[in-house]
Amino acid sequence: MKIAVSGKGGVGKTTLTALLAQYYADQGRDVLAVDGDPSPCLAGALGLPSELRAKLSPIAEMDALIEERTGAKPGASGGFFTINPRVDDLPERFSVSHRGVRMLEMGSVDLGGGGCICPESAMLKTLFTHLLFRDDEVLIIDMYAGVEHLGRATVDFVDAMIVVVEPTQRSLGTAAQIKDLSKDIGLKKLWLVGNKVRTEEEVEFLKTNSPGIPLLGTLPMDLGVLDADRLGEAVYDHVPSLKESAQTIGEILLEPYPEQFLEE
Repeated sequence: MKIAVSGKGGVGKTTLTALLAQYYADQGRDVLAVDGDPSPCLAGALGLPSELRAKLSPIAEMDALIEERTGAKPGASGGFFTINPRVDDLPERFSVSHRGVRMLEMGSVDLGGGGCICPESAMLKTLFTHLLFRDDEVLIIDMYAGVEHLGRATVDFVDAMIVVVEPTQRSLGTAAQIKDLSKDIGLKKLWLVGNKVRTEEEVEFLKTNSPGIPLLGTLPMDLGVLDADRLGEAVYDHVPSLKESAQTIGEILLEPYPEQFLEE
């Protein structure tokens, strides 16, 4: 199962990614969680101890490795470099394991406009494709920007994209934009997850105003998330309300995607 988690910054993508990764790991599944944010924080949400966090580094910031694999220095413009460098060894070399979850920091690259390509982006796009082709039982990617690394060549290997939103019009507007981008590349299996939800009225608001994306579930507003971050503990352990909600979401993801939304 390959899951991409997207949404506007600050809505809770990383929290949901950590919750689902630990839930599936506790079910005995082989889980690889990938942090694609330029300011990685998935390790903290998973509660990785400091000694493991120290071993993590975003692939996008490994200048020597990028130059070795692509033949060009990061940031270089013009000239020639390999656009499909070798990446098959990177998940094992640069991931760490904790409580059944293997974690990799991929990082992100500012592409500087449509069509721009550089050694860093070539490395990340190739790595992203490789991850989707691997046989990990569960792959969960905390994506930084919408469908940044998705393309028609890989979209068939994504079982679902989860768009995390808050119960606001602005957040749902971002979800609509992500849906349009996903439609352009043929990705139809999108789910909506509401985060920081306080009332049943807000749940109904999400259902009523969703841009044609089925509501997978909601995560309640719980200040325990802030406590977990301050204490360096896993959200999954420290916030029972979120753990319970994530378990329900994780179970539904194992079921077939609703046919009526595939036809839209």
